[in-house]
Amino acid sequence: RLGIVVLVLLASLWFAFPIQERINLGLDLKGGMHLVLRVETEKIETADARKDAVQRAVEILRNRIDSMGVGEPVIQLQGENQILVQLPGITDRDMAKQVIGRVAQLQFSLVEESPQLLRQALEGNVPSGYLLKQVKEKQENILIREKPEMTGEEIADARVDFDTSGFGQPRISLSFKSKGAKEFGDITRANVNRRLAIILDGQVLSAPNINEPILSGRAEISGQFTYDEAALLALALRSGSLPAPMVIEEERTVGPLLGRDSINAGMNAIVIGGILVFAFMLIYYLSAGVISDIALAMNLILILGTMGLLNILLPEAQVTLTLPGIAGIILTLGMAVDANILINERIREEINNGQNLRAAINTGFSKALKAIVDSNATTLIAAFMLFQFGSGPIKGFAVTLSIGLAASLFTAVFVTRTLFLFAEDFGIIKKLAMLKLFENTNFNFVNKRFFAIGLSLAVIVFTMFNFVKNYDNAFGIDFAGGQIQEYRFEKPVDSQEIRNVLQTAGLDQFVIQRFERSPETVLIRSAAQMDEQVMQALKQEMPENPFEILRMESVGPVVGEELRRKALMAIVFALAGILVFVGFRFSHFDFATAGVIALLHDVVITLGLIVLMGRQIDLLVVTALLTIAGYSINDTIIIYDRVRENSLKMKRSSLSEIINASINQTLGRTVLTTVTTLLVVISLYLKGGDV
Repeated sequence: RLGIVVLVLLASLWFAFPIQERINLGLDLKGGMHLVLRVETEKIETADARKDAVQRAVEILRNRIDSMGVGEPVIQLQGENQILVQLPGITDRDMAKQVIGRVAQLQFSLVEESPQLLRQALEGNVPSGYLLKQVKEKQENILIREKPEMTGEEIADARVDFDTSGFGQPRISLSFKSKGAKEFGDITRANVNRRLAIILDGQVLSAPNINEPILSGRAEISGQFTYDEAALLALALRSGSLPAPMVIEEERTVGPLLGRDSINAGMNAIVIGGILVFAFMLIYYLSAGVISDIALAMNLILILGTMGLLNILLPEAQVTLTLPGIAGIILTLGMAVDANILINERIREEINNGQNLRAAINTGFSKALKAIVDSNATTLIAAFMLFQFGSGPIKGFAVTLSIGLAASLFTAVFVTRTLFLFAEDFGIIKKLAMLKLFENTNFNFVNKRFFAIGLSLAVIVFTMFNFVKNYDNAFGIDFAGGQIQEYRFEKPVDSQEIRNVLQTAGLDQFVIQRFERSPETVLIRSAAQMDEQVMQALKQEMPENPFEILRMESVGPVVGEELRRKALMAIVFALAGILVFVGFRFSHFDFATAGVIALLHDVVITLGLIVLMGRQIDLLVVTALLTIAGYSINDTIIIYDRVRENSLKMKRSSLSEIINASINQTLGRTVLTTVTTLLVVISLYLKGGDV
C-alpha cells in the first residue's frame, strides 16, 4: 500500500511540474478573447450554399487566425449556426474583430457609362439589373451591374504593396490562380477603355479605367488605406471570403494584467486557505491531524498531476485551469477535509466503544466508506451537469471539481488508511488523543421542527418576494444580455468624474462600480454595447490619466436567453440526478425527496439573499449554487447513513428518537466541516481578488 502511495505521489509530481508547461491556463488567467459568432445563414440565397456555410466559415476563420500567429486557438462549431472562437494572448479587440468579422467578398463589376441611366438612378429610379454606388473617398456616384463579372474566389495570394507614384500609398497586390487569371484577362480584353469597379463587402474601393488587357494574372487594389487596414484586408482576401456575414453574440476579453493579478490572488487564497485548514486539523486532531494534513497536501498535488496527465493523454480535450477552477481547487480542499473529519470521528467512536487502535482504524474506515463514496457521488452529479450545460470557465470549474473529488476519495480512503496503519505498525502512534467539540449532546432536534420550518418558510417567502420584485435587475449580463467594461487607470479616479464624462458624451443607462482595494479600477455595466463610445469619451476628456482594458464582456440577448435556459436545465437535471441516486442508495424515495427539499431550501435561500444584497445572478453564481447543492446533500447523506445504521441498532426506538440520535452523533462532524470550508471561503473572499 505504501509503495502505491509513493508511486502515485511521484507520478503526480512528474506530471504536475513545472506547472506552466504541464497545465494549460484559461483565457481568464493568461488573457485573450472568447467569442461566440453566429453565421447569418438566412442571408444566403440558395439552399445548397446554405447547407455547408457554417462549416466553410469555420475553415476560413481557421485560415485567418492561423495567419495571425495565435498559439493554440480554439475554433469549433456550437449548435447549428454558431462558432466558438478562443484566442489566447490576443487582447487587441479591434484588430481581432476586423480579421474575424470581415466577410471579404471581393467583386469586379463593369461601370455603366451612360449619363442618362446614371441621371435616372440619381433621381431614385435605378434601372433593373444595376446598383447605384459611391466610390470610397471620392464621393463619386457610379452605376454598376448588379451581377459581377468576377468574384474573388480565384485569388491565389494578396499582399500589401506601395504605389510608385511618389506618395508611397499602401495598396494590395493580387495574384490569381490559373483559371482566375484567364477569366480576368478575358474581362479586361473585352472591355478596354471601360471602367471596372472593385467592390469589397458591398463598398466600391476604386473604379479604374482598363487601359489595356491585363493578362499577367495580377491586379492591384487602391483605396486610401492605412498600412494596417491594407494588411488586414490582404489577410482576409488571402484566406477567402466568408459565405455570409457573422454577428458577435458573445464576447469575453481579458487583458494580461487582470489575468496575472487573478493568478497571484488565486494562489494567495490557496496558500492562506490551505494553511488555515492544515493548522485547524493539526490543532484539533493532533497526531491524526498530521496524517490528515499529509493526505490533504497529496490531494492538491494529485489534482495538478491529473490535469497534467490528461493534457498529455488527451491533448484535444485541453484541460485548462481557469479562475473558477482555482476556486474549485480551494473548495475541493475544504470538502476533502470532510472525509478526513468523518474518518477521524468514526475512529474516535470505535476507541470509545473499547476497541484497540488497530481494530478502531479498520472499523472506522469501513463504516465511513459508504458515506464518503455516496456524498462524493452526489457532488459529482452536480459537477457533471455543470460541465454539460456550462460554457468556458464554468466547464473548467466542473473539470477541476470532478478531479478534486476523485483525488479526495483516493487520498481519504486509501492514502489516509495506509498512513494510519503505517504509523500504528511502527509504533509512531500508540493512542489517538483528539479534542472534542461536542461531548455526548442530546438535543431534541425533531421537537423543534415546526419552529425551524416556520423560520425557513418566512425567510424563503421574504427573499423570494424581493427576488420577484427585483426580477428585471436580478440577472447579470450572462442571462440578461449587455456589456461589462473594466478599466484600470494610471491614477485613482472618482465615480462621479467618470459619470460626468460619459453623460457629456451623450451616454446613459449605465452603472459604475469601483473597488475599495483598487481605486484605479472602474467597472461599467450597461444594457447596450457602448465600449467604443466609452473609450473615445475617456480618451478625449481624461487625456492626463491613461487607462488599459482589464476586461470586456458582451452578451447578446439571444445568447443570454440560451445561457439562462442551460443554467435552469443544469439545476433541474442535477436535482433529478441526486434524487434518483439517493433514492437508489437508501432504497427509499421519501429519504431522497426529503434530501432534495432540504437541498432546494439551501439553494433558494442563498439565491434570495444574493439578490437581497444587490448582487446579480450570473453563470458563476449558478456554479456556486450547484456547488452548494452538492455540498448540502453531503451532510444529509452522512446523517442518512447514520439513520440507516441506527435503525438496525435501535429497533425498539421511535423514528424521532433514531433521527435525534443520528443528528447528535454527527453534529460535531457537521460543525467542523462547516468551519473548515468557511476558512477557505473566507480566504477566497479576502485574498482572492476582486474578480
